[in-house]
Amino acid sequence: MRLLSVNVGTRREVEWNGRTVRTAFFKKPVEGPRLVGHLGVEGDEQADLVGHGGVNRAVFVYQQNSYRHWEAFLGRQPMPPGTFGENFTVEAMADEEVCIGDRYRIGEALFEISQPRVTCFKVGMVLREPRMPALLYEHGRPGFYLRVLEDGHVQARDPIELVVRGAEGMTVREISALLYLPGHSEAKLRRALRVPALPEGWRGAFEALVEQGDRPGNPGLTSAATAAVAWTGMREFRVAETRDETRSIRALELEPVNGQPLPDYAAGQYVTVLLPRQDLERPLLRTYSLSSAGDARRWRISVKREPYGQAGTVIHDHLAAGDVLSLGAPRGSFTLPDDELPVVFVGAGIGITPLLAMLARLAREGDTREVWWICTARSAAEVPHAPETAALLAQLDARALVHYTGETGRRIKAGDLRELGVPVDGHFMLCGPDRFMEDIAAGLTNDGVAPGRIHRESFATARSGNGRPAHVPDGPEGPGPEISFARTGLAVRWDPARFTSLLDLAEACDVPVTWSCRTGACHLCESGVIAGGVQYAPQPLDAPAEGNALLCCSIPSGELALDL
Repeated sequence: MRLLSVNVGTRREVEWNGRTVRTAFFKKPVEGPRLVGHLGVEGDEQADLVGHGGVNRAVFVYQQNSYRHWEAFLGRQPMPPGTFGENFTVEAMADEEVCIGDRYRIGEALFEISQPRVTCFKVGMVLREPRMPALLYEHGRPGFYLRVLEDGHVQARDPIELVVRGAEGMTVREISALLYLPGHSEAKLRRALRVPALPEGWRGAFEALVEQGDRPGNPGLTSAATAAVAWTGMREFRVAETRDETRSIRALELEPVNGQPLPDYAAGQYVTVLLPRQDLERPLLRTYSLSSAGDARRWRISVKREPYGQAGTVIHDHLAAGDVLSLGAPRGSFTLPDDELPVVFVGAGIGITPLLAMLARLAREGDTREVWWICTARSAAEVPHAPETAALLAQLDARALVHYTGETGRRIKAGDLRELGVPVDGHFMLCGPDRFMEDIAAGLTNDGVAPGRIHRESFATARSGNGRPAHVPDGPEGPGPEISFARTGLAVRWDPARFTSLLDLAEACDVPVTWSCRTGACHLCESGVIAGGVQYAPQPLDAPAEGNALLCCSIPSGELALDL
């Protein structure tokens, strides 16, 4: 085994599909010795430090035989070293032979195989083959990363010496397929979890797959929980009762029209509500937090009337007991952490509704953890569900502060929480205007609260990474079915002549969606389908969770409502 080439690249900007991409994927061979440290090869850079770089991804390796495979498969002329973004082009070291935890001496340095490649769209961009991210996994040739155990100089033509074989002897191809391809064998997952060299990120992914069991979906790849929703599509509910909590907030008690018992849901989740109106061109689709602990008979939402808000006007001025509307199943990951740590609820205005559901669930279950309730409103008359909240706080022996902004206009800040003595080792559940939550979260972080214990929920108008609010795409309306982005409050028509995927449409609307591969491999774009269905082209490598879709490789099969 030999090191055939050492390749490095610097950050640059390239044009791709009408956008500017910042990348260091383009690697070129270098001659002579290069120092390799724990963060990589001397002279090499990474543009995306979330997806690349770090001690577990210090050096990327690709082997010569895989080059020959792709040249034949793609019908290409011989490609130069570095084409696949690798730092080391090597002889032998096939993905189906080398194992996670294998240690190798190359030149003066000692390396350990840490993980398979985590691919993204850039390999397809460089090779001018959009399918490439998925093909790497399908063909079992992803390549792999090395962590550096001993720094040292390396150079082309250095021999590669196997020092020790990794525990459990699981190859790069096996580990890669276990995460990215269907058929997640529990026995193999548990075996992989015994590999000490496996990084924590991969370990967490395999633990999630073990917990998932036989249910469809790949929680090892998705950033949010993929628990199955209670039902797909919309279900009819009758308004059992309405009640004005304040001058601007109305509560609706809802019960299923068919009289069937309702499933349980996680306190803090929300439902999508379809509000039909004969005087409107299109029905209104909105999302509202469930504001009570709920039971098998009845659920509750609490809705604020906003200036110029159509949905609030419908609910406040037109809905009455006996009217029927439609609900999607409860969704959302803004839920109570399942541990015994203190919990601090921090809400502003109507933002207390999911927090109130959590408070009610704690009281109903007789939870004994330490509870703090901190909320802000313009005045006492504008606090929704105040008597109910007071009773729950008394039952839980919680510590509470209600702050009114009417006189000073000043909202609660993190410094106020610090002066109250809230426990920094607890969970902080924040809900309210985005700026309010950002300020509180920043202050809590400065006070030493771990970022993973600061949880936020927002129903503000969605904004994309460029700061633009979601909008109808430029140009004429499409001829296709209506696509609703429920959490954004936007409905547009599909145009098959302009868009090749639902991800393309979301980007044209500046609806925020996370993605990486654009070929159905990474699952980062997996999103909830509230109503309707999709068709895939190409088919994803592994199926999404029930009730979800992969936007990057799907188009609508009819009218569609997405949880975005």
